[in-house]
Amino acid sequence: MEIKVPELSLVLLIGTSGSGKSTFAKKHFSKFEIVSSDECRGIVSNDENDLAATTDAFELLHYTVAKRLKNGLLTVVDATNIQQEARKGLLQLAREYHCLPIAIVLNIPESVCKERNAEREDRNLGNHVLRKQGQDLKRSLKSLKKEGFKQIQILNSVEEVNQVEGISRAKLYNDKKDITGPFDIIGDIHGCYDECLDLLQKLGYEINEVADDGQNFGLQVQHPQNRQVIFLGDLVDRGPNSPAVLKLVMSMVHTGSAWCVPGNHDIKLQKKLSGKNVNLKHGLAETMAQMENESSDFHQQVKEFLYSLISHYVFDHGNLVVAHAGIKEEMQGRGSGAIRAFCLYGESTGEIDEFGLPVRYNWASEYRGKAKVVYGHTPVPEAEWLNKTIDIDTGCVFGGKLSALRYPEEELISVPAKEVYCEPVKPFLEGPESQLNNQQIDDDLLNIEDVSGKRIVQTRLRNNLTIREENSIAALEVMSRFAVNPKWLIYLPPTMSPCETSNQEAYLEFPEEAIDYYKKQGLKSLICEEKHMGSRAVIVICKNEEVAKERFGVEGEGIGVCYTRTGRNFFSHPDLEKEFLDRVQKALEHSGFWNKMNTDWLCMDTELMPWSAKAQSLIQDQYAAVGAAARNALAEVEKSLGLAQKRGIAGIDEQLQKIKSKQKAVSNYIHAYQNYCWEVQSIEDYKLAPFHLLATEGAVHVDKNHEWHMDQIKEICLADPALFKITPYKKVDLDDESKIEEVIKWWIELTQKGGEGMVVKPYDFLAYGKKGLVQPAIKCRGKEYLRIIYGPEYDTAYNLERLKKRGLSKKRSLALREFALGIESLERFVRKEPLRRTHESVFGVLALESEEVDPRL
Repeated sequence: MEIKVPELSLVLLIGTSGSGKSTFAKKHFSKFEIVSSDECRGIVSNDENDLAATTDAFELLHYTVAKRLKNGLLTVVDATNIQQEARKGLLQLAREYHCLPIAIVLNIPESVCKERNAEREDRNLGNHVLRKQGQDLKRSLKSLKKEGFKQIQILNSVEEVNQVEGISRAKLYNDKKDITGPFDIIGDIHGCYDECLDLLQKLGYEINEVADDGQNFGLQVQHPQNRQVIFLGDLVDRGPNSPAVLKLVMSMVHTGSAWCVPGNHDIKLQKKLSGKNVNLKHGLAETMAQMENESSDFHQQVKEFLYSLISHYVFDHGNLVVAHAGIKEEMQGRGSGAIRAFCLYGESTGEIDEFGLPVRYNWASEYRGKAKVVYGHTPVPEAEWLNKTIDIDTGCVFGGKLSALRYPEEELISVPAKEVYCEPVKPFLEGPESQLNNQQIDDDLLNIEDVSGKRIVQTRLRNNLTIREENSIAALEVMSRFAVNPKWLIYLPPTMSPCETSNQEAYLEFPEEAIDYYKKQGLKSLICEEKHMGSRAVIVICKNEEVAKERFGVEGEGIGVCYTRTGRNFFSHPDLEKEFLDRVQKALEHSGFWNKMNTDWLCMDTELMPWSAKAQSLIQDQYAAVGAAARNALAEVEKSLGLAQKRGIAGIDEQLQKIKSKQKAVSNYIHAYQNYCWEVQSIEDYKLAPFHLLATEGAVHVDKNHEWHMDQIKEICLADPALFKITPYKKVDLDDESKIEEVIKWWIELTQKGGEGMVVKPYDFLAYGKKGLVQPAIKCRGKEYLRIIYGPEYDTAYNLERLKKRGLSKKRSLALREFALGIESLERFVRKEPLRRTHESVFGVLALESEEVDPRL
């Protein structure tokens, strides 16, 4: 014999002491599925037989059961469970977590239980206890069904227990995770048959008449690419031809070209056809009138079909959930009366609005689930995403349109209603008060819990990344006090790792090590770009203010923003930023960028020069202060040593030589940072060097190689050469030693002229080597620039030897993690996910900046 239980259920083993529950549990269930009252008693008291610990033990048992059910895990309770009061709390947990309660009763004769208990040295219950338990069990057998158990299996002898060969797990009816689509999800039809046909044809379905076999009703509907339709319910009522819609949907479900979930109107019709007393309101009277022309066999088929519909389905590995009125995260993939009611009607406050309709909770505004939820029920003028949910009932029967969502493409396809078939009680076709969509309105207030505490962020490129709580706090402090309007903040750039320490005696960094890193990873080609000594600047810019309002939800802040790698405004004066962004927008316009890329907004990664424009206080307080103090102090030391030399004091020549060497190092240090500073009085004094076109509408451009990025950027730069600076670069074939030597020579020339160095990148934006994702970029800095970083005398033999022992593992790990988070945030924004989802990754980048990594690297 095999017992079947739902794969998500709460199984109660019921039986007296000695009936063999623990043995049965261990034989048929895994270790972690079993929650034993004896083990809980042992955990809280160190003694499984300590009856004084029973209260604490069952508190632990209930807590453990609750956590397992919350996480969607089958759970078996190994306890006597013979009293209704003992089962009551467990049944309540099953209801709370929408799990099916199952009873497996071991109704073993009392004589057997007495014999087994007599053999137990750890616990020997008196016969009067077993007799009382047996009486309680008999009473329980009569009440289990009334208590709410959905499945009851009674084993009346040891032989029957031994005959159980296994317990199989049955998938719930709503579990279609293995079916991945593609799908075309159609909103509430309400009897609008002609519009439904038009929409199916627009979606590419072929509709043919065939012989009527009693189930296909003379229709065959198929898609040449084997797409499937998902109907979201409310097939009937209010519209002109509900029977025809039913025939169409039933035939498609029968042939496997469609799925269907029930709507509240459909269930009401099913009840009416079943002979129940139902009010003929809200369009049901019209449907029943239309059904009068149909046969009794058709009535029976409709009744059975509607009764068979499942409240909701979970598709595509749990990434897509469909239900008529929507569904909360904790209900998905589970089964209960409460879930079915929610899927049919949603959740109301109990109040009635001015139109006499129930006021409903906006469950979607609080949705935080992984899955996308597609639903209908409440007519809306336009289908809009909100927290990964979308209502696609666009009120066809009320004169709106019939809409479908193509999945996974997430493309909305609609056909207009041919007429107003029913006047809505509550107007829904009124124009929106602003261009802000539901998601933007919901994003106006961000929840601190979405970005604080210890977090595990799932990314496409690096799987799960952990953000420590103390780092989250630091990021929140920066964001809340200094950052730009969060709605602009869709990306933060990653840190960049330097190359390995050079083996050459006079160099700390040299291009050969950067090139060798990628060569060892098995890459074939690289791009080497000149590294500008400016400040990292992310520019998010729109074609006009209307786009800023519609796409970013930002009003009155112009066409975009320019911010630093920590999310702060780059420009301290709004007028200067406006002038700067206007220049950038005009260059994009004149270069034909908007039309060419079919977008009206852009996010790009750039270097904005001069360095002194943003780092003025750093230069004055740190670099200039060190340079001035060293220069003045060394001059005084030199003067004193000169006097001592004139007096003929021994050993002064050597000391003077050291001081002159220090003075030269300080002079080089001052010259090094001054090389990247110039006076800024107007926009004409800035230079902008873009190097990545990160994202545009519908695309994150990580699928293009770096040469593509540089070619597109060059066209923009040529539209305004006074502002833009084209970044020189060289492509390197790693199998060609002459190309490698050429790029090394180029680096030497750049750095000898005072340049910072170069950035070495894989040819492809995303490149994978022998150990997975490789560094997206490695910087190789020149000798004089490193003087700014490590100090005036860093290149002395002693200091170089010490510095060459630096470790890069933490920096490289940090760079890869921040890169993955940055790309993740852009991809989430482009997919139009909630801003909190984008910010989870953005905050993650800033939080990781708090990790202890040598800032000089």
